[in-house]
Amino acid sequence: KKNTLSVQNLTKLRDLNLGSVNISLVAPNSLTNLFSSLSSLSLSGCGLQGKFPGNNFLLPNLESLDLSYNEGLTGSFPSSSLSNVLSWLDLSDTRISVYLENDLISNLKSLEYMSLRNCNIIRSDLALLGNLTQLTYLDLSSNNFSGQIPSLLGNLVQLRSLFLGSNKFMGQVPDSLSSLVNLSYLDLSNNQLVGVIHSQLNTLSNLRSLYLSNNLFNGTIPSFLFALPSLDDLDLHNNNFIGNISELQHDSLRFLDLSSNHLRGPIPSSIFKQENLTTLILASNSNLTGEISSYICKLRFLRVLDLSTTSLSGSMPQCLGNFSSMLSVLHLGMNNLQGTIPSTFTKDNSLKYLNLNGNEFEGKIPSSINNCAMLEVLDLGNNKIEDTFPYFLETLPKLQILVLKSNKLQGFVKGPTAYNSFSKLRILDISDNNFSGPLPTGYFNSLEAMMASDQNMIYMRATNYTGYVYSIKMTWKGVEIEFMKIRSTIRVLDLSNNNFTGEIPKVIGKLKALQQLNLSHNSLIGHIQSSLEKLTNLESLDLSSNLLTGRIPTQLGDLTFLAILNLSHNQLEGPIPSGEQFNTFDASSFEGNLGLCGSQVLKQCYGDEAPSLPPSSFDEGDDSTLFGEGFGWKAVTVGYGCGFVFGVATGYVVFRTKKPLWFLRMVEDKWNLQSKKTKKNAGRYGARRN
Repeated sequence: KKNTLSVQNLTKLRDLNLGSVNISLVAPNSLTNLFSSLSSLSLSGCGLQGKFPGNNFLLPNLESLDLSYNEGLTGSFPSSSLSNVLSWLDLSDTRISVYLENDLISNLKSLEYMSLRNCNIIRSDLALLGNLTQLTYLDLSSNNFSGQIPSLLGNLVQLRSLFLGSNKFMGQVPDSLSSLVNLSYLDLSNNQLVGVIHSQLNTLSNLRSLYLSNNLFNGTIPSFLFALPSLDDLDLHNNNFIGNISELQHDSLRFLDLSSNHLRGPIPSSIFKQENLTTLILASNSNLTGEISSYICKLRFLRVLDLSTTSLSGSMPQCLGNFSSMLSVLHLGMNNLQGTIPSTFTKDNSLKYLNLNGNEFEGKIPSSINNCAMLEVLDLGNNKIEDTFPYFLETLPKLQILVLKSNKLQGFVKGPTAYNSFSKLRILDISDNNFSGPLPTGYFNSLEAMMASDQNMIYMRATNYTGYVYSIKMTWKGVEIEFMKIRSTIRVLDLSNNNFTGEIPKVIGKLKALQQLNLSHNSLIGHIQSSLEKLTNLESLDLSSNLLTGRIPTQLGDLTFLAILNLSHNQLEGPIPSGEQFNTFDASSFEGNLGLCGSQVLKQCYGDEAPSLPPSSFDEGDDSTLFGEGFGWKAVTVGYGCGFVFGVATGYVVFRTKKPLWFLRMVEDKWNLQSKKTKKNAGRYGARRN
């Protein structure tokens, strides 16, 4: 039952501010009980639910109305009963139906502040807004407006803030906007605007923030933008701009994002002299060249530095490990940088994301990275680093993603050297190296984040005000792709293309949240563990190009999410399990296993199908078996007993009848058949790996 908002005794109340106070049980129609003396009403973020009273909302002296952030507030906004002195109106993030038509606009002539962001606008004639000449703030972002931006908005000469982002506006920016000489904030991002940026806009000398990202603008970036004296934030990313970046004429810039365009040439040195710069993103301009200027060491307020996917060369300035205690994102991946990774990472830094993938770095992984206690993502893949496994990284308390693939790392991966090693790790990729020895069973016991699924599907990002979203490049279901966003739910273990030996440990069945497991192209032996049936979230399993023997466990058919299975080029034998899941895999999943039979390999199975390996009931700390997988003392004892009885009975019959010739021929035929199988397997064993 809804309650009423009772203020009966406050007859002279002028200002009522209940912002962020939970009044979700109050009926919106109780707003009609408010006194006519009220001049300011703020109910922002109060959890209001139900219908706004519409034309019954009669407050003749109301100057300010804020109902924003009440997503459950519906109904219609009044078009004729409003106060004619209303100067502030905010209906952002509500479901109130708004009709931007003449009846409403004609009653808002005193309006100075109007925010209808992400609002339920039913019908609109945006050109009518040109009549609200007192407006200093107008936010119409995140609606479904289409067509061209009305040129009559140029009449709003008092405007200081204009937000039209995240709509479907098309065409060119109207020249009339050059009349908005008082404009400080202009956001036209996330539309379908085209053409060049006209020089007429150089009249906007008071601009502090300009957001034109995610449009279809082309041509060169006009030099006057870099000469605006008050410009703090410039975001032009994801357009079709070409040409060189002009030198900056002032040093006031705090935010610069020119990524995902077609810019070329060297990065102007003046960019690295913007001492107040907090964010610098020039990524995905493949023709940007030159070196990273040493002036970057003076940017002590920098939080985000992303120069990835360009053609930068030279070495990485040593200062990048300690020049800014605020730096949380450092992305220099996919360049031509050489030399060694700086060893200057100091304690008490803020680094959360370090990506140097796809360069030509040599030497060792600097142990000073261990000082980055906030680090969540470390990607050093696709370089020329020569080192052993970096055990010092295992104590980083927040590390979630570690990619060391395609380097020259070698030696044993022995397992944890500290308590809670890699406990937060969700993605571990050390593929395409020269690691050897047994699989790191000890680490499998400590990868706690791979043992439990994350129910909250969010994208990993820097938590500071920049909102920078992490990206990573890795092999997913057999294809190397770049994830521009990383889901918090993803779990990957990739140890492929190394020289690991020994058996697959049973304890791998503890990693129940794994979505991708790749152990291919190693020298693993033994059977496929039936404990893999416990990996119920598995979508991709690749055990190809090893020395695995025995039968394929039928339990793998219970992995209902499994879309990719590759068991090719091993020494597996027996029938390929049937069932709904296995029937989805073609011959390529099983090729190179001459002992397999089944419809997928077009080879008929003969005789009774022997049972698969029994379900695993493993001891988490023990991966050793005396007689190999699937055998124990009871099985051996039963086998010896049965053999003894059969042998005595057969011997009695043969020698009692004195006609042993048939028995000798049977033994001889069986011996010849077994010799042929042995030779065939020996040939296959020698030719399997290149």
